[in-house]
Amino acid sequence: MKNVLRLAIVDPSDASRNALKATLLGMDMIWLEAECSRYEFFADVVSQTQPDIGIVALDSSPDKAVNLISRIARESPTVSLLATSSSTDGNLILQTIRAGAKEFLTQPLRLEDLIAALDRIGTQRRGGSESHNRGCTVIAVAGSTGGVGSTSLAVNLGCALAQHESNSVALLDLDMSLGDADVLLDTIPDYTLLDVAQNVERLDFSLLKRSLTKHSSGLFLLPRPVQMEDAAHISPDDLQRVIGLLKATFTHLILDLSKCYNPIDRMAMQSADHVLVVTQLDLPCLRNVVRLMASFAEMDGILDKVKIVVNRYGLESGQISLKKAQDTIGREIFWKLPNDYRTMVEVRNNGVPLVEQAPKAKLTQAIVGLAEALCHGQQPVDAGAIEPSSKTSFGKLLSGIWTTKGS
Repeated sequence: MKNVLRLAIVDPSDASRNALKATLLGMDMIWLEAECSRYEFFADVVSQTQPDIGIVALDSSPDKAVNLISRIARESPTVSLLATSSSTDGNLILQTIRAGAKEFLTQPLRLEDLIAALDRIGTQRRGGSESHNRGCTVIAVAGSTGGVGSTSLAVNLGCALAQHESNSVALLDLDMSLGDADVLLDTIPDYTLLDVAQNVERLDFSLLKRSLTKHSSGLFLLPRPVQMEDAAHISPDDLQRVIGLLKATFTHLILDLSKCYNPIDRMAMQSADHVLVVTQLDLPCLRNVVRLMASFAEMDGILDKVKIVVNRYGLESGQISLKKAQDTIGREIFWKLPNDYRTMVEVRNNGVPLVEQAPKAKLTQAIVGLAEALCHGQQPVDAGAIEPSSKTSFGKLLSGIWTTKGS
């Protein structure tokens, strides 16, 4: 996996060392380079293996451990050091940081604290660029209105990404009331988002993966709760912790949002690297895109991530031209998905993704191309290259968008 961090650990206690090792081995972003049970040998281990991060457990002998951190900081300055201890004594924490540790975590380790610490160290090692550090690409898929195909895109985008052996991909269905990602994949999951959110404190990475349903395409699914009323038991904080665990476990995470744009949806968008807003070239959809852009501008860290995806492009009549739509919403169209209603209805009803049932279809290839563009930084499509016929005037479009203030 890209941006893997190589770790070496030292802990004379077999129990705590094995527990830490089990946690680390479940993280795709981690490669355990070496483990050591003696403080006396660890400096030589680090010198020989030159890991990215050295984890030093202090509890067996705090004085020896602090001296070890100081020695490694001098002899192997490229290795970032992380200290762990069950003690919360301020003097010990201060001595450890002064000796050269980048992070100090208290035992027992909380998964999200470990993930956050590793993320911070990785960011520092790569010159402060968070985007270069992140081992997981998070893609939120949102619709400009109901029925535009955002869930179909989320599911098939996830399956397209999962075709690559180097990728591990999870899909999180955040439409708490009417989500149907499980139906599109013809699966009956044993666990839902509610189960994971309520047990996040007790999860390790192997248990987390067992809580997800794996599709034949390789995509892992965590569906919405079974009962509508269960959505009230999932808070944005719960979701943030679940997303943190999934980011440490998978190379790609797809978030299928609801159409409510509620606090959970907003938190998901803030956690994402890309926010795909799916629209069609008709007046109601484009009107909503303009309204969404105005709302996103008021939210921290969302607007710059937004990419407009036009679905069902190429309908024979009634579409507003791509150029006029782009001028209206004030930004480029990032990607176009061709209209192939018959194929999409067939795969939806069969519960089979496009990459399996119609791998050569133009729609499938467009989604595969979108996956490549998101992961490898391709430029948006040339919106002016193709101009479909339009029976809707630009003036009518603008007046339709701005006529009613409160709509």
